[in-house]
Amino acid sequence: MAVRGIEPILLDLDRLEQLAESGYYNPYTMFDWPDAIEPDLPWMSESLTTLAGTPMWDELTREQQIALTKYEAINFFSLNIHGIRELMSEVVMRIHERAYADVSEFLHHFIGEENEHMWFFAQFCLRYGGKLYPAQPSLKADSVEHLSPVAREMIVFARILIFEEIVDYYNAHMATDQSLPAIAREINRVHHQDESRHVAFGRMIFTHLLGQVARRDPDEVPLVAAYLEDYLQYSIATLYNPAAYRDAGIPDALALRRRALEHPARHEAHEQLLKRTRKFLSKAGVGRELIK
Repeated sequence: MAVRGIEPILLDLDRLEQLAESGYYNPYTMFDWPDAIEPDLPWMSESLTTLAGTPMWDELTREQQIALTKYEAINFFSLNIHGIRELMSEVVMRIHERAYADVSEFLHHFIGEENEHMWFFAQFCLRYGGKLYPAQPSLKADSVEHLSPVAREMIVFARILIFEEIVDYYNAHMATDQSLPAIAREINRVHHQDESRHVAFGRMIFTHLLGQVARRDPDEVPLVAAYLEDYLQYSIATLYNPAAYRDAGIPDALALRRRALEHPARHEAHEQLLKRTRKFLSKAGVGRELIK
């Protein structure tokens, strides 16, 4: 893929590269995989489930609640796997392009770490859940075709950043949740450790590319803001997987999904989940306040 019309990406990544090298670990030997997980333990923090704070959660039996945490953990890790695969393909296509020469070294670390993340998320899902959930339909690619090449390039990295920030919100919470099995806490902890570097990199490259967009065509900035708001809402919606409700033994999965997505308690949870990302986007000059 030839990256055309993009100014060189000049970032000071020495510290992030040093952290990646000094913090290297072997994921294939570091985890202590138990043969099974205790049947009465949740796999996802109950406060992070898609029914948390709603009457629908209270209507479930305790067995259904535990089952929902298990299948929503599988859905969350599956989303990670599919998201990592997508972002890795985008980065691989750019890693040796001239515009990215200055950041190529870090991108090699990035790809290696993301490949390892994909492996241990899949290990958890297949060992304990026996399945991955399929990838969900993405936003249509033609929704950004009207934008300039540099704006489309920025959106690629914006999607990666948003994905990583949402995931990291969950990881940071579950890494310290003592109600979860040790293996679930450890996977979330390790991923959070790596994602802190990836988020820092993502914010740097996003800001750099947004600056190019603003200088070349300021009228595109509100259009970018509208797309990013759509992507935030899309990302939230993927957490509400009716297949997970069905697997947990909850009837009327599609209707339940609609009720949950519309509930005020879930809207408040979404705002909390996206608070850090929205603050960053607003500060960068591409927040939802620009949308007409």
